Amino acid sequence: MRILCLGGGPAALYFAISMKLRDPSHNITIIERNQADDTFGWGVVLSDETLDNMAVNDKISSDMIREHFAYWDDIAVHHRGTKTVSTGHGFCGVGRKQMLLLLQERARQLNIEMQFGTEAKPATEYMKEYDLVVGADGLNSKTRTEFAGHFKPDIDVRACKFVWLGTHQKFDDAFTFIFEETEHGWVWAHAYQFDNDTATFIVECGQETFDKFGFGELSQQESIAICEQIFKDHLGGHSLMTNAKHIRGSAWINFPRVLCEKWHHENVVLLGDASATAHFSIGSGTKLAFESAIALAEFLHTEPTMEDAFKKYQEDRRLDVLRLQSAARNSTEWFEQVERYLDLDPVQFNYSLLTRSQRISHENLRLRDPEWLKSAETWFQTQAGAKNTHRAPMFAPFKLREMELENRVVVSPMAQYKAKGGCPTDWHFSHYAERAKGGAGLVYVEMTCVSPEGRITPGCPGLYAPEHETAWKRITDFVHAETSAKMCCQIGHSGRKGSTQLGWEEMDAPLKNDNWPLLSASDIPWSKNNATPKAMDRADMDMVRDQFVSSVEMAERSGFDMIELHAAHGYLISSFISPMSNNRSDEYGGSLENRMRYPLEVARAMRAVWPDEKPMSVRISANDWVGDDGVTPEEAVEIAKMFAETGIDIIDVSAGQTSTDAKPVYGRMFQTPFSDRIRNDTGLKTMAVGNIYEPDHVNSILIAGRADLVCLARPHLANPYWTLHAAAALGDKQTEWPDPYHPGRDQMMRLAERAEGIGIKV
Repeated sequence: MRILCLGGGPAALYFAISMKLRDPSHNITIIERNQADDTFGWGVVLSDETLDNMAVNDKISSDMIREHFAYWDDIAVHHRGTKTVSTGHGFCGVGRKQMLLLLQERARQLNIEMQFGTEAKPATEYMKEYDLVVGADGLNSKTRTEFAGHFKPDIDVRACKFVWLGTHQKFDDAFTFIFEETEHGWVWAHAYQFDNDTATFIVECGQETFDKFGFGELSQQESIAICEQIFKDHLGGHSLMTNAKHIRGSAWINFPRVLCEKWHHENVVLLGDASATAHFSIGSGTKLAFESAIALAEFLHTEPTMEDAFKKYQEDRRLDVLRLQSAARNSTEWFEQVERYLDLDPVQFNYSLLTRSQRISHENLRLRDPEWLKSAETWFQTQAGAKNTHRAPMFAPFKLREMELENRVVVSPMAQYKAKGGCPTDWHFSHYAERAKGGAGLVYVEMTCVSPEGRITPGCPGLYAPEHETAWKRITDFVHAETSAKMCCQIGHSGRKGSTQLGWEEMDAPLKNDNWPLLSASDIPWSKNNATPKAMDRADMDMVRDQFVSSVEMAERSGFDMIELHAAHGYLISSFISPMSNNRSDEYGGSLENRMRYPLEVARAMRAVWPDEKPMSVRISANDWVGDDGVTPEEAVEIAKMFAETGIDIIDVSAGQTSTDAKPVYGRMFQTPFSDRIRNDTGLKTMAVGNIYEPDHVNSILIAGRADLVCLARPHLANPYWTLHAAAALGDKQTEWPDPYHPGRDQMMRLAERAEGIGIKV
């Protein structure tokens, strides 16, 4: 094949090498606009996994690069005068210029033609001359732009400004993060050694701080002088250096996250940053480039046609790219919002930083640095007022008003659709009794409706008749007599999502007969298949508010320890909050203040009749997942603060289910960032929900300060004893089991101790 690579960076060089190794007869040319020894970065970070893949692909170039690696194991964080060091992280770095020179040397050995200082023509002009044209022309790829209609790039320009610098200061063989508060705001640095004499020093800040310093109007040397002053206590008298002298004016940029829908067109294929980018805060751009280069070369030699090779290449690499971009997004957003966390205790701040991408979990930290993690767990337990501080965060006590929880695990409310005439049945007794025996500190009952017309389905329970009160009291009496769990009653009204079929029938579809009339903030049906609700008038509001109050009074007589107002998921109270369901033109519609008027009225009325010593929560949808047309995470912060002023003690932070137009972004712990934002922007207590299913998730959410309690739904459907089993797996012998179950506990502990990689031993 005659192959042309547009761009002479790591992706193009390593692809050309990989192709030649598979078939020396390939005629390969690389065109690079810069000179052979030009480079505009400093150091490159690679993982052991990537190096191993490279060694299998080409041991010669792998060994050449390894000879020039700097290795470090520690991460050091400088924050508010405290230096925190954790170990076991295993990084290796090499100078970008050195790596390029080594790859160029290897390319010459394989007779690859390299044309430096040459400006490439548009790819279109090469497509007939060459069998294959590789667009490896980087972040600002001209090839990607030329065929944008085919590649369909999604480019997300991130919020922070950064500049890539170098220094001769050494950083104690640690990847170092430095956070400095200035008169114009916070500025931080990512620094790491990549050879004996030089370190990368990336300086980053928010847009507001950038503007206040006037970095955009300053020359590079003027900017550098300010950065040297900001970080003078960490530079040891060394200067900062730039190798972007070709750029006139400011070298600060915003990072563009790139992902193309398609990576190939006819005989043109994208590679490296041209097709997808990671982010410097997780240091994986070169990793992507090398691994994608290997994959593309391999498929071009194993698939029957070039088109098949391209499809296989994209199919194979896209999932890894998406995973890495997900981690990069988490990391990027953490730094974009870092000022939210800078008042955290240095222990918690360090933990939050280390786990920001979600690639490092709680138990993974234990493998890396067990001593540091143990000290962090002790700190967390001490802050919680625990008597025994040698336990995982999920087993820390928690107090709301006079309600004391044994641990931070919550059984989330989950509809059972088993009630009869609104009355809980033996199913509910068995269901909640088992989960209370299972060890969770707090057990929610499913949304309990304030009226027959407020039910979601005919199978939903209520608190509007004497027999309901009796049935619920039977459950709470058992739980209090036999377990240490506390019980929370979630109280709500279905609104426009009511009068629908049972959950295992057709979800959110109207009943086949005997439908009841619906109420909502506005006369907007949930979907085209659902009935149109009546827009509530003042008389309706008074009636429903009083129904909520009556249900609260029943909940108190039923023995519940806590209540929650369900103001999420598109039900009645939620329908006032979300502009997707509220188009009113009176004082209950329009602005957020107006949309919150009735929900706050209901919350105040509930709190007024609920005992002072007992806590009350509210569940909100912190994101309608419809962009700026609905509730946004930013607006959710204001919603939470408004509810807190009514006497709400903790915000149960969920998201979505408010509109059929929603486009949620799923993933592990995908709703936790909303809890994180509310908790750390306002100082309010929060509960996190959403695809949380491992003890690792619970522990990392808690110790990082992303929530105070953690709610798990589906795991508790699959395993009522989830908490007890988690305790056994972690070797926690302080968790109380029901007396009759002690033999099972002992066996589970013995088995856990024999298993590899057990967690905490107490």
